[in-house]
Amino acid sequence: MYKGQDSRIEELPLEGFVVVDLSVGVAGGYGTRLLADGGATVLKVEATEGDPLRRWSGSGAEIGDEESGPFFQFLAGGKESLVLDPGSADVAMQVGRLLASADALIWSADSPFANIAELHPKRLEADHPHLVIVAISPFGLEGPWSGRAATEFTLQAWSGAIVGLGRGAPDRAPVQVGGRVGQFVTGTYTAIAALTGRVNSRLTGRGCLIDLSMLESIVLSLTYYPVTYHDVMERPWRTERALVLPGVQQAADGLVGMACGTLQQRQDLYVMMDHAEWIEDDAIMSRPAEVAPLIAEWVAERTVDEIRELGIAFRIPHAPVADPSNVATLDHFEARNVFVENPYGKFLQPRRPFQVSSFTWAAPQPSPALGAHHDPFGPVRTHNDGGSGTLPFAGLRVLDMTAFWAGPTATHLLALLGADVIHLESVVRPDGGRLVGGVSGDVDMWWERSPIHLGGNANKKSVTLDFTTDEGRVLLERLIETCDVLVENFTPRVLDQAGLDYERVKEIRPDIVMVRMPGFGLDGPWRDIAAFAYAIEDAAGLTWMTGYPDRNPLEPSCIGDPNAGMHAVYGLLLALEHRAATGEGALVEASMIDAALSITAEQIIEYTATGSILTRQGNRGPDAAPQGLYRTKDVDEFGRLDSWVALAVENDAQWCSLVDALSEVPEFRDSRFASAAGRLEYHDEIDKLMQAWCEGRESERIVDLLWSAGVPVAKMMQPHRQTEIEQLNARKFFEDMEHPVAGRYRQSTLPFTMTGLPERLTQHPAPLLGQHNEDELKALGVTDDDLRVLEENGVIGRAPAR
Repeated sequence: MYKGQDSRIEELPLEGFVVVDLSVGVAGGYGTRLLADGGATVLKVEATEGDPLRRWSGSGAEIGDEESGPFFQFLAGGKESLVLDPGSADVAMQVGRLLASADALIWSADSPFANIAELHPKRLEADHPHLVIVAISPFGLEGPWSGRAATEFTLQAWSGAIVGLGRGAPDRAPVQVGGRVGQFVTGTYTAIAALTGRVNSRLTGRGCLIDLSMLESIVLSLTYYPVTYHDVMERPWRTERALVLPGVQQAADGLVGMACGTLQQRQDLYVMMDHAEWIEDDAIMSRPAEVAPLIAEWVAERTVDEIRELGIAFRIPHAPVADPSNVATLDHFEARNVFVENPYGKFLQPRRPFQVSSFTWAAPQPSPALGAHHDPFGPVRTHNDGGSGTLPFAGLRVLDMTAFWAGPTATHLLALLGADVIHLESVVRPDGGRLVGGVSGDVDMWWERSPIHLGGNANKKSVTLDFTTDEGRVLLERLIETCDVLVENFTPRVLDQAGLDYERVKEIRPDIVMVRMPGFGLDGPWRDIAAFAYAIEDAAGLTWMTGYPDRNPLEPSCIGDPNAGMHAVYGLLLALEHRAATGEGALVEASMIDAALSITAEQIIEYTATGSILTRQGNRGPDAAPQGLYRTKDVDEFGRLDSWVALAVENDAQWCSLVDALSEVPEFRDSRFASAAGRLEYHDEIDKLMQAWCEGRESERIVDLLWSAGVPVAKMMQPHRQTEIEQLNARKFFEDMEHPVAGRYRQSTLPFTMTGLPERLTQHPAPLLGQHNEDELKALGVTDDDLRVLEENGVIGRAPAR
C-alpha cells in the first residue's frame, strides 16, 4: 500500500505478486524493476559478493565497500535482497522454500545459481508447477546454440543489427547500436512475459515456463522485418553503408538530428533549406559528396532552436541530440518533469516510462542493502490441474488505431497471443506502414505489398473508417463501445481535434483501457512535433551513444519504435491487471520519448552522480575488452571484401581461452594483457594483432574455433540471412505465410516460447485494406445498402483514395 499524491490510499496492480529474482545484469534487473514499479514484491537473491552491478560504474568511479553503484541503485529500486551461498549444500532447498511461496521466478543463464542442476528452469517447472518462470538466456534454453557464449555485442552481430541499416562509414567497420539497448529491451520483454504468464495462470490454474531469447529480442527490436522484406521484395533493404542525410549535424550551438521517412517530408525539407530545385532530383540524397557540404553549411549557420522552429513549421522529424550534460535541461523534459531524484538524493533518474490514470505511482523507492531482507517465507502457493487451454489474451478485443512500427508492433504481440485486434485505417489515411518499404506505386495493389506492414500486422483484422466525417465518427464510436482496449499513436492533436480524447472515449465505454503512444507525450512544448524513431533516438541520448568517437554520432534508426511498443504493452498489461481487480478502465500514456529515456538511464545517472559523460565508443563496450569487429578474408554476397567477425571478451577466463586458441599469436601472452585493466589500456594493440590474425582466415573457421573455446564470437550477418541461423529455426521463430497479394514470405513471431502455446502462433497474414469492413460493421447494425453508400462516399473502402 502507498499514499498517492491526492492523499488516497491505493493499491498498485501487482501488489501481492511475489517475484523471486535469480538473475544478474541489466535484462533481469530492468525487467524486475518494471515489476516492482507495478507493485510486485521482488526478492533479489544474491550470492555472497552481491550482483556484479553493485560494483559497477560506467565512468570507473570508486564505489565504497558498503555502497552500491548508482546504476544498480536505479535498477534495484523498490526490491529486497537476500544473500545465499551458491556453493552451500542446501542452497537448492533454500531457494525451493522461497519459490514455494512465490508467484514468479526470473532466472538468467549468467547467474551464479544457474549451474545448480536443481535450479535449472525445467527442473523448477516440474518441482513448482504453480510458478511462472521467465528464463533469460542469449539463445534460449533449447536448440543447437543453447549454452554458447555470447554478449549483447555478438548478438547484435548475429542478428544483423550492426550492418543491416547501413550504419557507419563506407571506409570503416559498421558500428553497433550503443548503450546496452539489447539488454534493456530484453528486460522489457521479461516484464511482459511475467505478466503474460500471470494472465495464463489465472486461465489454467497452473504456472508455466517462458523461455526468453535475447537474440530474438534483439532481432525484433533492432532490425526492421528484414526477412519478410527480402522475401517480398527479393532484395535486401540495404546492401552497403552510406552517410544518411541530413542525419546528425553540427549547428551553431550544438548537435541536431533531422531525417525524413516519407517522400513528402523529403520534399518539405528541400523547401525548408531553400533548395526547392532538389524536388526534381530526389536522388540527390544518394550523392553525399555533392549534397553533404551544402547541408552542413546550412545547419552550421543556425542554432538548434532556429532549426527546431523551422522543423515544426515544415513538419520535418527533428530533435536536438541530447547528451548526459544537456538532456535534463531540454525545455520539453523540464516541462514534463521526466527526471526525478533517486531516493538517496545523489543523482537524477528518469521517471517511470508510462503514466496510468487509474492509479498514482509511489515516489521512487531505494535499492536494498546486500542481504537486508530477513523474512523470506510466506504461505505456500498451490495449483490446479486443469483449466482453459486458450491463448492468454483470448477474449480481449483491441481497437488498433496505430501506424508505422511502434504501435503495430505492440498490438501484433497481443494478436499473436490471442487478442482480437481490429486495425483501423481509412482510405484517405491508410497505415503509413503500407506506404514505406520501396514498393512502386505502379505495381498492382501496391498498398498490400509493403513488407513493413506485413511484418507487424499478422493475425489482425482491417476496418477502414474516415472518422473525420460524421458517418465515420458515429461508426467509430459504436466500434469503440465493443472494445476492451484502444491503442493509438497519432500526434496528440489528431484525436483531440476529432473530440476523441480519453474523457470522451470513457463516456462511450466506461471500463476501456486507452493507450496513447504520442512521440513526445501528451503535453509539453514538443507535443505536436512529428516523431519517428530517429528523432526519438536523438532526443533521448541513444544517438549520442552510437557511432565513432571521432565523428558526429549516428542515429540507430531502429530501437525508438519497438522499444516504445513494448513499454506500451507493459503499461497496458498493468492497466488490465488493475481493471481485472477493480472493473475500472484507464488512460495509459506511453510516449516514445519516455520509453527511450528509460533505457538510456545510465547516462543521466552517471553524469549527475559522478560528473562523467558516457559517450560512444564505436564497437567497443563498457564491460568487455577486447571488443570489436575484425575483417576476414571472405568476400560478401555483394562481391565486396566486407565480411567481419565480432569478438567480446568479458573476463579473464575468456581471455585465457582466446590466448590458448590463438597459440600461433604469442604476443597475446604479453603480461600487459593479463588483466582486464591492461586489456582496456592496450586495446588498440590487441585490435591490431586480432585484425592481422583474422584477415587471412574465413569467418566460419574463426567462429568455429573461438566458440568451441568458450569465447563470445559471431559472424556478422546480413539481417535478411536470419533464417540461416539454425538456432532461430530450431525454435520456430519464423513462420511461413501465404498472402493473397504479396505471396509467400516468412514472418517473425515472439522472442519467447511458453508452456501451453500452440506450435504455430500466426494464424493468418496481415489483412487486406478494409478486408473486414462487412463483418465488423454489420455487427454494428450496418446494412448492405448502408455499406454501399458508405463506400460511395469514401467513408470506407478497399483501396487508398487517389
